Amino acid sequence: MVIPFKRCSPSLGSEHMDGYPLDFPIFLFATFAGALVAGLSGFAFGLVAASIWLYILTPLQTATLIIAFGLIVQGYSVWKLRRALDWGRLWPFLIGAAIGVPVGVTILTWANPTHVRAGVGFLLVVYSLYAFFRPAMKPINVGGRLADASVGFLNGILGGMTGLAGILVTIWCGLRGWPKDVQRTVFQPVAVAIFLMSALWIGAKGAITADTIKLFVIGLPALFVGTWLGLKLFGRLNESAFRKIVLVLLFTSGFVLMI
Repeated sequence: MVIPFKRCSPSLGSEHMDGYPLDFPIFLFATFAGALVAGLSGFAFGLVAASIWLYILTPLQTATLIIAFGLIVQGYSVWKLRRALDWGRLWPFLIGAAIGVPVGVTILTWANPTHVRAGVGFLLVVYSLYAFFRPAMKPINVGGRLADASVGFLNGILGGMTGLAGILVTIWCGLRGWPKDVQRTVFQPVAVAIFLMSALWIGAKGAITADTIKLFVIGLPALFVGTWLGLKLFGRLNESAFRKIVLVLLFTSGFVLMI
């Protein structure tokens, strides 16, 4: 069976569906790599997977698959954290995200795919640079719940448009100066909520194709193996060196997507 991939080469002039079986190993490797990193770090599945998927899939396929796989990977982690969730801290992010997600999904379904890829590439470059250097800053204590809701809104737009549902909230939690365990009980539930809302909005717009569903099913074994291996290796690898390698790869991939 051959699942048609959308060629992404700008030299084609316009995108069209072609049988492209040689891309299956790339798709499966990206799925495995994203799950492995997520198992090790608790996040970044979408960042790693998108940095490769966008070379062989459309932005809509990429976002849909990140959302579907993200619900599995992050949903399990949130279930384990359910007793530690602080709903008083979460609700501003969730309300903001609920307003932002439909805006992001609308942009995704109408925007020029080339522009979306370049935008995601720029985001990968900026995020990798930020995460690599981690500039020392005083915690931001102003803005209160309104600021949190605003970040949730922007994160909802980004999540609905790209499937990368946790980046802005993760950065914001760090800028707030919250402890790591508190951060995880914020950015992971928010990401899962955005995944769920995005899936509902994309489904409502009829943008989930049979090809995307087939890719999801085919990628499940790679997702489970990568997640299992990441959890097994958790704590056994040099976390700092591993993080730097991932960030260098994200930066390189993002730069190539931009140009």
